[in-house]
Amino acid sequence: MKSIVKLKKEREDFFVHLYYELKASTKIETMKEYVQHGETTCLEHSIAVAYYSYCLVQLLHIRCDERSLVRGALLHDYFLYDWHVKDKSHSLHGFYHAARSLNNAKRDTDINAIEADMIKHHMFPLNISPPRTREAIIICLIDKVCSIYELRRKRRYAMLSQLLAI
Repeated sequence: MKSIVKLKKEREDFFVHLYYELKASTKIETMKEYVQHGETTCLEHSIAVAYYSYCLVQLLHIRCDERSLVRGALLHDYFLYDWHVKDKSHSLHGFYHAARSLNNAKRDTDINAIEADMIKHHMFPLNISPPRTREAIIICLIDKVCSIYELRRKRRYAMLSQLLAI
């Protein structure tokens, strides 16, 4: 996605730091083994959702817990399986992967209530429980925008891949 907003260096450094912090304490890197939409991996998708959510917050001067926003967005699809492969353990993926992502995140790192809300409710309205926090509403919307982009475009997020050296 061609970025209409680029984070200032200080904000970009904060974003990169949070990514590497999670990389050191979770299995987030394994998400690059799984395709999410089109040719985009789960890792690329999650990074894009986190980055563009953070850009939106900066652009519109939305007050929120920025650390939780980035971390929750990076972990929102932390389900750790290939949902394209037929398997009873992940049938009805769209309905159940948010709960699996939340369980995996809780297992692998400490998450706060905002991050949990973001992960648990990012599939609204498919999952009928709506987001309760500002941060969860933001990623719920940006997740849909990124998903549509990924299904319509073959190009990946080159700038983000370069930023995080993935």
